[in-house]
Amino acid sequence: MARLEFGTRRTVYYALLVVATTTLFTLTYNVGMAIWEGRPQPLYRSLEVVIQSFTTTGYGEDSPWQSLQMNVLVILMQLSGIGLILTAVDVFAVPWLRSALTPSAPEAIDDINDHVVVCGYTPRTEAFISELDARDREHVLVEADDEIARQLHDDGYRVIHGDPESTDTLENARIGSAIAVIADAGDDTSASIVLAARDADPDVRTITLITDPELVRYHRAAGADEVLSPRQLVGENLISEIPTAVTTEVEEGIALGEEFELAELSVEEGSYLCHRTFGDARIRDRFGVNVIGAWLNGDFETPVDPEATLEAGTRLLVVGTPDRIETLRDATETTVRRFPSQRIVLAGYGDSGKAVYDRLRDSNSQVTVLDIETDEEGIVDIVGDARDPAVLEEANVSEASAFILTIGDDTTAIFTTLIARELNPDLRIVVRANDAEAVKKLYRAGADYVQSLATISGRMLASTVFEDKEVIAYDKQISVVRLPAGDLAGTTVADADVRERTGCTVVAFQREDETIADFDPETFEIEPDDSLVVAGATDDVTRFERTFVHS
Repeated sequence: MARLEFGTRRTVYYALLVVATTTLFTLTYNVGMAIWEGRPQPLYRSLEVVIQSFTTTGYGEDSPWQSLQMNVLVILMQLSGIGLILTAVDVFAVPWLRSALTPSAPEAIDDINDHVVVCGYTPRTEAFISELDARDREHVLVEADDEIARQLHDDGYRVIHGDPESTDTLENARIGSAIAVIADAGDDTSASIVLAARDADPDVRTITLITDPELVRYHRAAGADEVLSPRQLVGENLISEIPTAVTTEVEEGIALGEEFELAELSVEEGSYLCHRTFGDARIRDRFGVNVIGAWLNGDFETPVDPEATLEAGTRLLVVGTPDRIETLRDATETTVRRFPSQRIVLAGYGDSGKAVYDRLRDSNSQVTVLDIETDEEGIVDIVGDARDPAVLEEANVSEASAFILTIGDDTTAIFTTLIARELNPDLRIVVRANDAEAVKKLYRAGADYVQSLATISGRMLASTVFEDKEVIAYDKQISVVRLPAGDLAGTTVADADVRERTGCTVVAFQREDETIADFDPETFEIEPDDSLVVAGATDDVTRFERTFVHS
């Protein structure tokens, strides 16, 4: 629709340009013939000459002209005519050729089974499609907008054009042979898609993504098997990054067993690890903790280069027993702090912002809420644009200890982060990114912690759709999953050369009711019934599955 409106505006502007140019030259030519050439003539004759000049069809008996002024005027008319012709090509011919040469998205698809039908194209579903591609699983996008569907088709996506709320469209997407239907098209529309999916195939699994957690029961009533609310999860995770009276231990580990956890720790200025190289730190030898990877200058590295310097702000993803991780926490000096009362500024009072505020109001921290518009509850303290330094000053960002951004636009969040870091170099900045592509930019802009809504959504969907693996941590920068032993049974991690072949790290084993984190990769033999806790990038985890689980 936007492209159509833009094309219509261009046509109107071009028509106005032609009328204005023709009128101007007609009047000037008519006056010039009378004054400079001494040959007055009717206005319609001058209009005819101008049209002849614009269309390059000739000038009749008016030529040649004797005065310099008329010759210059005619040259200008000729050049203007050529310009109008070239502009017409761009306005009319090029869009028509593009439309004619770009194939339209099909309205049905054949020869596909065991696929996922994805209704609605958003950054969240894009992240999920990346998960599907990494697993070599088929999908079909259903897009109602013809222009968007055409572009997706041109970009190589498997997409059909049609209304996802229509049973006919879902049948065209072969819902009968699909393993699941994903709806991410707005809370109201997604519920309608679920109803259509139930009519088309009562047995298909339906999963919806919602922004308002209060609507979960209505999606359930429509027939959704799973209703996911990643925005609320992101908000809850963001607050865990702020040391408050609610959570004095900022980065609580994720329990993988009674004596084993996964944690993400930050290195701060003045800590034992700060400014040491990773090799000199000897974290495994000194603390008995395995480092899976680290965020260095906005990039996640796994494994970590021994020569890499652990500067202030470096984040380490580690696994180990709680007591050993606690010792490492003390060496990073990041998580156990006493802030009986502190100033926190929350920018963005949407779904994630509300989840953050709900947790903060139970603390004794001084919370200032900033949003672009006021709210009915009266929670928003300051109404204004977070990109305005004066607004941030009004919110006392320069005196705050923490700044949480849950703004809907990533570009705005990046610029706001730059301003906030300039106003307060010691400020702890925690940001929700909507697209995964913005994470690195936000870190480089000065954010201390960034969580991608799209990445979490994609992993939540993948974990829900595919039940052959368990995603342990949605919010980490890499995938941490639990997988069966598969072809690793009867061998060791070292003999299988897991890291070199897949890029993954086996961080623990679960044998019956026991979690084994302290094992020797050279001698620990894997049994058929063991479960492995594996960490790595999404593509690396997929490679691990292909190599050892599904071979």
